[in-house]
Amino acid sequence: MKVLPVVTLEGEAVRLEPLAPGHAPALWAATGGGSATFGLTSVPKSLAEAEQYVAKALEMHAAGDALPFATVDKRSGEVVGSTRFFAVERWAWPEGSPLKRPSGIDALEIGYTWLAEKAQRTAINTEAKLLMLTHAFEVWRVRRVNLKTDVRNARSRGAIERLGAKLDGLLRANMPAFDGGVRDSALYSILEAEWPQVKAGLEAKRARARTTSR
Repeated sequence: MKVLPVVTLEGEAVRLEPLAPGHAPALWAATGGGSATFGLTSVPKSLAEAEQYVAKALEMHAAGDALPFATVDKRSGEVVGSTRFFAVERWAWPEGSPLKRPSGIDALEIGYTWLAEKAQRTAINTEAKLLMLTHAFEVWRVRRVNLKTDVRNARSRGAIERLGAKLDGLLRANMPAFDGGVRDSALYSILEAEWPQVKAGLEAKRARARTTSR
């Protein structure tokens, strides 16, 4: 399996740097001790869990199925969360098909996203998604980006919908839930043809946030 190339994605408010073992203490600090502000999103509950979290993410990267990031607030230089590309799809095109993309990546998912309480409802998440989607659609030239969340997670679903993603449907009994049960997942996607409009919307949101912060 081809490993996704390591890259740093940097904007005005946020820097997404490749996740490394040295990020574990900062990730644990960013959780604020496992604050309830994360709702249905799972975050490390101890330094040991943060170290395991990073190790598993790096295992996924080595297997060619993920590219994890530490989310850094550029204003403070602090690590405020994490996110990643994962669930990479490489479709089996006929030999010599002109539809095969040079990157070999046809679709993927953005997820495992969480932010420290102080970084929530700031420009950081909007710009991080803009950076990741731009890389996915304009560098890797994927055909579809998927996003998925617990069907009960109204805050997460609202954030995904504000990006401009479309609801594809609900997948029942999809995976273990944060609270120990079996969750239903809401599945969203952004298609290549929709990207220009989505990008314009995200850039407009970033511009408004820039004006507000002055």
